[in-house]
Amino acid sequence: MTQPNANELRAMHSRFAPTLLRADLSGLSTGDRKALDHCVKAARIVNELYFRQVYSGNPGLRKQLANPNTELEHAQHDYFHLRKGPWCPLDLTPFIAGVPEKQPEGANLYPEDLTKEEFEAWIGTLSAEEQAAARGFFTVIRRGKGRKLKVVPYSQEYAGLLRKAARHLRRASVAADDLTLRAFTASRADALLSNSYSDSDVAWLGLNGAVEIAFGPYETYEDTLFGYKALFEAYVTVVNATESANLQLYAVHLQGLENNLPIDERFRCPNLAGSSPMKVVDLVYASGEAMSGIMTAAFNLPNDEAVRETHGTKQVLLKNVQRAKFDLVLTPIARRILPDRLQHYTSFEAFFTHILWHELFHGLGPHNITVNGNATTVRLSLTTDHSAFEEAKADICGLWGMRRMIDEGVLPGALLKPMYVTYLASAFRSMRFGIEEAHGKGQALQFNYLVEKGAFKIGGGMVDLDFDLLQQAVSDLCGEIMTIQANGNAAAARAMLEKYGTITPAMQEVLDRLSDVPVDIAPTFEHYQ
Repeated sequence: MTQPNANELRAMHSRFAPTLLRADLSGLSTGDRKALDHCVKAARIVNELYFRQVYSGNPGLRKQLANPNTELEHAQHDYFHLRKGPWCPLDLTPFIAGVPEKQPEGANLYPEDLTKEEFEAWIGTLSAEEQAAARGFFTVIRRGKGRKLKVVPYSQEYAGLLRKAARHLRRASVAADDLTLRAFTASRADALLSNSYSDSDVAWLGLNGAVEIAFGPYETYEDTLFGYKALFEAYVTVVNATESANLQLYAVHLQGLENNLPIDERFRCPNLAGSSPMKVVDLVYASGEAMSGIMTAAFNLPNDEAVRETHGTKQVLLKNVQRAKFDLVLTPIARRILPDRLQHYTSFEAFFTHILWHELFHGLGPHNITVNGNATTVRLSLTTDHSAFEEAKADICGLWGMRRMIDEGVLPGALLKPMYVTYLASAFRSMRFGIEEAHGKGQALQFNYLVEKGAFKIGGGMVDLDFDLLQQAVSDLCGEIMTIQANGNAAAARAMLEKYGTITPAMQEVLDRLSDVPVDIAPTFEHYQ
């Protein structure tokens, strides 16, 4: 296995466009500005937490690369810190010698030699409460005496780092003028040490000031062994109050969308929980999984199904991140692969709005389900396929929801064609993340399905669409995905991903034409380095 040289590594790194993210902090009160500083200090610690969670060898690699001398060492250092590890999903091999060929499926959340069969045999010996802990978001699995498996809560596994982060969050709580920021930062500090996150998730849903912070273990993408374990990340942002208030008008339509989803009525939720607050923000600082290569443009939290069911979710849209992605990545893609007649339809408004509806649809559709008479969740039923399938659902059903809002006059009719065209160009933006990554695989599923239906067309390194066929094809796919989720049908999900979640030769020809276009952005922050 040959590792890339310095020039090759720099070329790999150049796929991520350096981007300075700006945010206006002038409207913050004195107390909230101080609280923001403490939140960033806490967020810096999240980088160390994430490094440890991703790979057991990461601490050693950081020391090895701490004082680079040669060109190769400098290139390895920079790419390692961008990726938060020695692997990149865009490549088939590691870029540092002496590490496994692939990232361990369970990251550093399970013993690296653990097999699914050993885990399932062990978990069958546990009580229901112990099984829930073993499969829980906030525990790692380790070996004890005699190599026997045991459950270790995050609060114990990462105790030292979590105590440091909690201290900064408590200082933020003391400094903040905004009472909701005080409440959340104090509650999340307690959660880091107690390993019980539900109360602070509820407090986060109520966060309603000028500073918006998401802080904790949230997403399970790195756990490709089972999809159970959440990794740490942090987003420190400032709110655009005017745009947030405008978006909140959409919340009143969510129950109507749920009631009309293209699935059997028994799979719909007649009473959605919570008010689904929506925030438009500018990112001030991010860390952990949020800064591990591919930047998220928005998020919908919390992921705990019990909290979602009783209190709902919140959508946060990172506008300065989205603007950078649109300008530096999506626009060049559209110019390269769309026919002239579609070029003028690509728009930031359509891009921004589809991301919003993508996030909203993470909160709609099946989540808590019953399979063979047993209460469970879609996440537990689909295990490692859940992330890619859920991303596909949010994407395609967000498009379905936008069309319905246009038909009802909630969104302007002029958005219809830009919506579809921008979505088409953005499909290749996501697939360039690699189909081993959840968003990329989910997008490949959608694209190939829509090609099969005739709604998308591909050939000669170009893509096109049929506006007349798209509406029904989008509705059909939305219904198929949600029905599989509602039934907890892991075999059907796997079959669908295997059939459609691939890169065909025609798709590869398009991707090859984009080789000199950035894959994503590599942010630095105006106020914090």
